[in-house]
Amino acid sequence: MAEPIVVTDDTFETEVVKSPIPVLVDFWAAWCMPCRMVAPILKEIAAETEGRLKVAKLDVDQNPRTATRFGIMSIPTLMLFKNGKLVERLVGAMPKQRLMEKIKPHLD
Repeated sequence: MAEPIVVTDDTFETEVVKSPIPVLVDFWAAWCMPCRMVAPILKEIAAETEGRLKVAKLDVDQNPRTATRFGIMSIPTLMLFKNGKLVERLVGAMPKQRLMEKIKPHLD
């Protein structure tokens, strides 16, 4: 069963930008309660879209370069990348159904 992967400043380019399939990146931090609420939803999405979507988590406290590069001001921020390009930016915790509505059009 697919699980969200951990990405860092050093692995972001390889795991996200160069990924052959779309990648949903969760910009989060351990102290963020809404981030913790979203985590189990992202686990479900990773399992349900295995092979069509990669779900990744980036801790903004440990990886400030990437968080700054994408102008992360509040967390959780979810960004969907397809073919190396940012195609969706979702800020704040939201229900699974709403997340899937934003993700599905970008899945092959």
